Amino acid sequence: MAEKLSHIDEQGRARMVDVGHKPEQERVARAKGFISLNVETVSLVSDNNMKKGDVLTVAEIAGIQAAKKTADLIPLCHTLQLTKVSVEAILQDNGVQVISEVKCSGQTGVEMEALTAVSVALLTVYDMCKATDKGMQISDITLLSKEKK
Repeated sequence: MAEKLSHIDEQGRARMVDVGHKPEQERVARAKGFISLNVETVSLVSDNNMKKGDVLTVAEIAGIQAAKKTADLIPLCHTLQLTKVSVEAILQDNGVQVISEVKCSGQTGVEMEALTAVSVALLTVYDMCKATDKGMQISDITLLSKEKK
């Protein structure tokens, strides 16, 4: 017997899941992703010489904002009261790795917020570096962990 899909109603239409019966718990999710950059771009980012400004800081702020707006972007996500969002953009020899951690006390998890934070931070790096680097590739966006306590 097939398992019932939680986001589909009896008529086969998409719906938001009712989590009202679930207890509030501390929820934590972590995600990561990577964008490859050429050597010249890595140097410009490292020396803070990109024309659009401080790439890493702007990407981190964009990721934080994105986590807070996830329910506006992903149609069936619940609006959550986030208690923590951290986004770290780490310059490496061949690109930027972004790691996010999102927390809330609620009735549903925050994995979509963590993944959205990483995705938008990487897109921000792409936007800020696109004039210099035509070969950038975003990859390896993945959920590292999710917990409830």
